[in-house]
Amino acid sequence: MPSRFQAAALVAAPCYPNAIAWSDENLIAVASGHLVTILNPALPFGPKGLITIPDCKPYPLGVVKREDLLSDCLMSTCINRDRRPCVRSFSWSPIGMADNSGCLLAVCTTEGRVKIYRPPFCDFGAEWIEVMDISDRLYSYLANINFGDSDISSTEVSREKAPENGPVDDIPNFLPRRQSKRRRVSNDFRSSEDANLGSSLSIEMARVFETKSDKLKENSNEIVSASKYKGQSVNKILQSCSLTLITADEYSSHSAMLQSLSVAWSPVLRLSSMNRPVPQNGYSNWFSVLAVGGRSGKISLWRISVPECYSVDRSKNSTTTVLIGLLQAHNSWITTISWALPSSDPSNPQVLLVTGSSDGSVRIWAGYGQELLKSAEGYSAPFSLLKEVITVNTVPISVLSLIIPVKSPHQMLLAVGKGSGSFELWICDITSSKFDKAGSYDAHDQVVTGLAWAFDGHCLYSCSQDNFVSSWILHGNSLSQVPIPPNTPGLKSSTDLPGGFFSCLGVAVSPGNFVVATVRSLDLDALNPMYQARAQKAAIEFFWIGGQQVDVLSKTFPLEGFADFSQKELSCWVSNISWSLKQYEDIDKPLVVWDIIAALLAFNRSIPNYVDCILVKWLSSLCLGSPADLSTKKVLSHVSKNVSKISTRLLHLVNIICRCVILSDLKADEINGKMLNLEEIYGSAEEKFITWMELLLNSEKELRERLVAFSFSAFITLSSHSTSNWCPEGIVQMEQWVAHNHEHVRDQLKVLASQVVGHKRRNNPNNYVKEEQCSYCPASVPFDSAEVAFCQCPEKSDGVHQKHKLLRCAVSMQVCPATPLWFCKCCQRWTSKLARESFFKMPRHPDDFRSFVESSVEEVSKPLCPFCGILLQRLQPDFLLSASPV
Repeated sequence: MPSRFQAAALVAAPCYPNAIAWSDENLIAVASGHLVTILNPALPFGPKGLITIPDCKPYPLGVVKREDLLSDCLMSTCINRDRRPCVRSFSWSPIGMADNSGCLLAVCTTEGRVKIYRPPFCDFGAEWIEVMDISDRLYSYLANINFGDSDISSTEVSREKAPENGPVDDIPNFLPRRQSKRRRVSNDFRSSEDANLGSSLSIEMARVFETKSDKLKENSNEIVSASKYKGQSVNKILQSCSLTLITADEYSSHSAMLQSLSVAWSPVLRLSSMNRPVPQNGYSNWFSVLAVGGRSGKISLWRISVPECYSVDRSKNSTTTVLIGLLQAHNSWITTISWALPSSDPSNPQVLLVTGSSDGSVRIWAGYGQELLKSAEGYSAPFSLLKEVITVNTVPISVLSLIIPVKSPHQMLLAVGKGSGSFELWICDITSSKFDKAGSYDAHDQVVTGLAWAFDGHCLYSCSQDNFVSSWILHGNSLSQVPIPPNTPGLKSSTDLPGGFFSCLGVAVSPGNFVVATVRSLDLDALNPMYQARAQKAAIEFFWIGGQQVDVLSKTFPLEGFADFSQKELSCWVSNISWSLKQYEDIDKPLVVWDIIAALLAFNRSIPNYVDCILVKWLSSLCLGSPADLSTKKVLSHVSKNVSKISTRLLHLVNIICRCVILSDLKADEINGKMLNLEEIYGSAEEKFITWMELLLNSEKELRERLVAFSFSAFITLSSHSTSNWCPEGIVQMEQWVAHNHEHVRDQLKVLASQVVGHKRRNNPNNYVKEEQCSYCPASVPFDSAEVAFCQCPEKSDGVHQKHKLLRCAVSMQVCPATPLWFCKCCQRWTSKLARESFFKMPRHPDDFRSFVESSVEEVSKPLCPFCGILLQRLQPDFLLSASPV
């Protein structure tokens, strides 16, 4: 059995599949009963975020006749006795959808309500903030079109069917047996007390009534008291509650359209600007689509735009959301949804939507970005059926997981988990629309509750209610079960958790693919009711998978075994780390390398030579094209001299590894200020640290020059265009930085600096003042350093100078204002202005910056660190949750 390296306890147990999800910014969300618990995997015992599921009033759909209350289509509604709603499904948005450029979280409850939440990045609280109620928007739309009754066929309106294998009281077949027994269903209608209620009532009023001490008690789902209508006629009841009389079939159909079961975000669609060069009326060429599946078999599709600008100090809640249509995907409940974005024409990208239903069918739908962007509120969604890979059968679909491998961008791998405990693998050729069933695997004894791909589709991890987690390796067109690596590079978990697990309800893989997390429910009967059962209902476990042998033909490196690690397993770590670092060369992939850095740090404490071997091989392939038999010093010196030929993204990776792994014992201020005499501290015995430091300083100097040259070119190009709404700031400070480092910067930068002087003279020179003013006193602030500044506070009568130390913006070099700032968790620099996206896309030091400037005019400035490339965030106190990209 594999050994977990860390774990965290939960105060509530999950009830539905896919109960755990890993966000693109390295946060984990767990659907634990009536709560959504959000935590940082780097600090599982640290602060957490919470979403408490509130009770919601039912929508006023209408009233039905009394004799229709016990009809087949309303039976499941009448006997529903859920006292407290819990989480049924949730999904993380892509990174950049929140106002602070983080992720949003869409949550679907057992009441069928869907809401979107954002982190409290400036509210100083653990409870996440509601951004939007999707269900309210859906109800308003359906009410305006009268629920489409004129367009719905009689078969759709006739009744609301429960899944063939599911009970009528809406208890899922994957709910743990102990919980199912505790949910008793009562149909105790008291005829003597119901006689005075009239011949027709709203289903919300007459759903279930109980008698206790001769007093009526209403169900938690009711919105008005039954005694209010006691003795009144039908007409008076209808008039007082302002509801119309509808049939049971209509009520069932309307309720099914509002009852949501599953949610999923699509990847961000980025359309070229040729059709819509400038965002208008809140619409943007960048957007994501939120799919919400319901009991009626329909999926509502919501286009949610990327924010036009990002802020760290306040949330504008300016998210633009448009319902682009309803898709009749199945004839039964939508139990699971997944998305894929194959590589295609950027002006009109294709997006794939895969849906699974309780009737056992799985369908793949295709849509295009232009149609999704142009679609307004309508009753039909711009999606067409591509293929029904699994037809209707008696086994419901529980989970879906699909991936498009980077090496095969026109191929899609689809894993389909079922209620029977088996899952199927489908390999789809998107170009030729060829769909092949690669195999069916009886992996578990109970319902499959989680599927997750890793290592670009080479590995698949499955879990089930039977409490087992399995690992599978894809060889050709078939899967082979393999054990999860038993060893960990770091210390094993010392978490005091009981071992009484009895079900696993989700599995998720970290962004770097080195860690897999599972959520398990605890057997409460096996726990101490006083000390354990009250505070521990479930737990999250983390396992290292970096030693997974992805390819049976993988090369074995000449390494010696160490401790519990064999030579073969260490070779797998080398191969997988190289692959993981390689995938981050894609500039569209968020730079979240927490798991890679954690693994390298753990190995560096025990096997430092092994870490040197890994990094030297990676740097050799990076700069020399192929691994070469060179010493560490020669490789680092070669990379240090050729930083101008390396892309900005790879320089960011080098900086992160230098700071967080090799030089992790040094403080960020000591490195930024270059205040250390390395030879005196380390001596000749630690010469490699000096070499790594030189590489880091040369890399950051190269990035600084690129940023300054980019800003100068943008100023020269855009200052003459009055239509441009963006112009770089801090030009005066950058000029002074070039003057201070005149002997060490390129001639190209000196020429640009002289051209900037000429443009300033032609414009208003009074707008460019060399000296800045202190934020805390009237004194001026001279430019001495790009990192910090000190004001010229006059000397007091007692001879004491009280100069204020001020921070300089890492992008503009200007003195940062005394307001909340962006903060980098890696280099610990501060930023008040944001760099344009083109800066982060440079493949090397360009000979001409004009092309990059022209492409950046219409871009959104991204809150990314110019020296580390990771997502900037507001610095939070230790007792509040924040993400850890590194």
